[in-house]
Amino acid sequence: MWPVPSWARRAAAAALWGSLPSALWRLSLVLGLPLGLAESEYDAMLIPGWGYLVVPLLSVLQAALAYLTLGLVRPWGEVWPGWVPWLRGRRIPVLAAVVPAGIGALACTVYGVLFVWTTLHAEMAITPWGEWLMNACYLPMAAWGPLLGAVTLHYYRRRTRG
Repeated sequence: MWPVPSWARRAAAAALWGSLPSALWRLSLVLGLPLGLAESEYDAMLIPGWGYLVVPLLSVLQAALAYLTLGLVRPWGEVWPGWVPWLRGRRIPVLAAVVPAGIGALACTVYGVLFVWTTLHAEMAITPWGEWLMNACYLPMAAWGPLLGAVTLHYYRRRTRG
């Protein structure tokens, strides 16, 4: 097995850490922290209401998926863990990791581009400092897709070398 270079480890960590500020921003909404949004913006996110369930679940799902990026550079991304019945200790098929990671990289890249585009052209009811905070939390997530793509390509090449 070929070793994982430091650039790939740093890229995987950057993908994880770059996705977390937006998840924390959304959790702050649910906790009622003032983020400079008008009441109409909370209504659009169904807060109060279903947003109290959906927004935290979205944040947890995002963090969990971002954490899986680390599996592309760690041993637990190559061998099934011991708690997985019938598969424990067996090698994870390369495509079982590469296909979902590749789809995720594409989805995150498209989402990142769309978010940046819509943020630059959106008319939100938000204070200037609230807009600054939201952008500071969401813009790092735009790098998640390209970073995940680079780490996925490296994972594939490293695992399929002869």
